[in-house]
Amino acid sequence: MDATAPKGTGDPPSTVATAASPSGAAAPPQVDDQEKPGRQLHGWTQRVVAGVAFAVALLTIWQVFRPLSQGSQYYLVVFLAGTLPLVYLVYRSGLGRLDPEARPGALDWVLAALTLLVCLYPILPLRIGTGGGGYNAFLDRQGLLEPTDVAMGALLLVLILEACRRTTGWALPVVCGLFLAYGYYGGLLPQSWPIAHAGLDFDQIIDALYNSGSGFFGTPLDVAATYIVLFTIYGAVLESSGAARFFVDLSVSAFRRSRSAAGRTAVASGFLLGTVSGSGTATAVSVGAVTWPIMRRAGYAPERAGGALAAAGVGALLSPPTLGAAAFIVAEYLEVSYLTVLGWAMIPTVLYYLGILLAVEIDARRFGMKAAHLDTESPWKLLARFGYHFSSLIVIVVLLAVGMSATRAVVYATALVFALSFLDRRGRLTPRRLFEALSAGVRGVLPVVSVCAAAGVITAMTTKTGLGAQFSSVLVGGVDALTDNHTLMLALTAVFAAVALALLGLAIPVTASFIIGWVIIGPALLALDVPAPAAAMFVFYYSVLSEVTPPT
Repeated sequence: MDATAPKGTGDPPSTVATAASPSGAAAPPQVDDQEKPGRQLHGWTQRVVAGVAFAVALLTIWQVFRPLSQGSQYYLVVFLAGTLPLVYLVYRSGLGRLDPEARPGALDWVLAALTLLVCLYPILPLRIGTGGGGYNAFLDRQGLLEPTDVAMGALLLVLILEACRRTTGWALPVVCGLFLAYGYYGGLLPQSWPIAHAGLDFDQIIDALYNSGSGFFGTPLDVAATYIVLFTIYGAVLESSGAARFFVDLSVSAFRRSRSAAGRTAVASGFLLGTVSGSGTATAVSVGAVTWPIMRRAGYAPERAGGALAAAGVGALLSPPTLGAAAFIVAEYLEVSYLTVLGWAMIPTVLYYLGILLAVEIDARRFGMKAAHLDTESPWKLLARFGYHFSSLIVIVVLLAVGMSATRAVVYATALVFALSFLDRRGRLTPRRLFEALSAGVRGVLPVVSVCAAAGVITAMTTKTGLGAQFSSVLVGGVDALTDNHTLMLALTAVFAAVALALLGLAIPVTASFIIGWVIIGPALLALDVPAPAAAMFVFYYSVLSEVTPPT
């Protein structure tokens, strides 16, 4: 992993650190987590995208304090209509002449407009068939969709899969296609097979995806639209205020004279940046842009430096209080507070970073690394001058501890960051910079929205066919054939599950890996009497580790 790779085109302007390297390295390149780089938009197109993203940011904050009266699913319809069309304007299709590099092409605009229409269709006051129009009439048609409903749902399915392809590649759309094929053709399987089912017709599949709580507008998208986007906005605002630069500078300063200073700096920077970014790739690239020259001067071979940076970066998905997107889904699935999930994540996070630090110390002695002797300020001076950047992180945890919801806690923390930004002239959030930070926060969540909407295909097909329970019985039955010792059965199931999650990570993002792992592997662990929190965190942890599984 080359941390000095060129900047990806079209990445949000405020999603990674802008730290200045003590060695004069350039500002870090900007890479969103788990997805292909987008376009670097300019002119009126950039203003349109930024304006829509800013409006979505205001909507998500408004929803925290004044929820839309029509209900949470109505809000998800509006949120998806505001974000999914932007994917077609920001991310390229790869279709040659139809895919301009610096601006959306005609095809992109057509697909964006079509996406807006099919997303808003459930709430439009259109009279369909013999029934009325509007959102309530659409819900009343659940299970008895009109042909127009089916056509719109099918279009939205194709558009979501295409958006997912543009942002994360082919792997997840192919997996969704396999689940759809299983739902449609499952009735053709020999009924003696444990995973066989009665089969679903096309209308039933679209109904489950488009007009139910387990499809496109299910838990994954709900989490993305209520939790993840707010934490992404918080991270963008905090980084724009100069916090990311401070975290990296503090790490460099703290270990400037040690023989293992370069490695320690990478690990500490990864942890501190990870507390606000929740993005493995962005954290690794941000840290790498500063520490890569230091690690090379200390004697690190390129592959060892790259390995250390990748390991430090992926830890961002485990670092409280932001964690990764899947952590919010854990809280939603288990119906526990986000503070509880933070508590569960503390032990694996500490063990993970202690393991990396141990490897760094071993490498420093084994390969004769040299001391970095960096000319930087004292860490105590940095803390005295810029230590206030930690305050919003502390506020989130405190507000969660006193019983406030995670959504309100992060909004108040974001407001605190805005107020404190005026303590540093370089990080002042003027109206223009605040607009850019809020827009960047929403733009940074676009790939997650695509993944979570596509994950609705997996959850809906699993729910409608009962695949989770069926696969669980197959897995447990297979292990049971090998041994009747419960402890050994549990150990073998855990090994099989870890391998399966690693294989999922070959090409599927962490969020999707967790969702698939939870609906398929989770029931097997629960069937062996593993407590739900332990099963969820097991799947979460190995899904996070799959972030560094080649080739993605």
